[in-house]
Amino acid sequence: MLKNLKKWFIVDDEEFKKKMSGDDSDNSDIVPEQKAKPTSTTRSTSSASGSSTPSNATAPSGKASSKFTNILLQAMEANNLDGFDYLEYKNSLHNLAKMPMDEQTRYQSAFAAASTMGATPAKLVKTANFYIDVLKKEEAKFAQALANQKDKQIGDKSQLIQQHDNLVKEKAKQIERLKKEIADHQAKSEQMKKSISAATVKVETTKNNFVASYNLVLSQIKRDIENMKKYLK
Repeated sequence: MLKNLKKWFIVDDEEFKKKMSGDDSDNSDIVPEQKAKPTSTTRSTSSASGSSTPSNATAPSGKASSKFTNILLQAMEANNLDGFDYLEYKNSLHNLAKMPMDEQTRYQSAFAAASTMGATPAKLVKTANFYIDVLKKEEAKFAQALANQKDKQIGDKSQLIQQHDNLVKEKAKQIERLKKEIADHQAKSEQMKKSISAATVKVETTKNNFVASYNLVLSQIKRDIENMKKYLK
């Protein structure tokens, strides 16, 4: 039956799409791999599951995929009600899709055949809502699986990011502390260099003064020796 469901809900015929949309425009919402066009009354799975993307990331536009469409149709197939219900009525609509009739006539013609098998408008609407509930259950299952994947693939990494951010902050504090210590050491080094320079000048001055005094006294003694040798005979 899944093959039939794909025919009823997923079609590639352009004429059929126009008729099912109720106008001559392309109804891309019923075709797989088309971009989703949510409206204010459309409930998207992402909003229902509470998922979001980081502020620096942009999620691509949603597309109906064969993978998820198959999952939803399989759920409907597994919960197919006995007797003539909305799905059988959907089959009648599909069979009349290419007939030269407007939308109202198509729905009424399909119902005329369905009524011979005990179908009523109330029953068709009720069973259609039943399949909506089936889809909602699949949405809830998907939302839970998505939340689990989010925790696994995003939550854990978010914790690691926080850990790395904390390490970066701590390292930054260490760098600032080291910079201050380096600046303090450099200041002390400069002070010691100035102190050494001053001490060196002082020591050199003292040495030079001693040498000058030594030479002064020494020169006088040597002069006296020369004079004594010269004048004392």
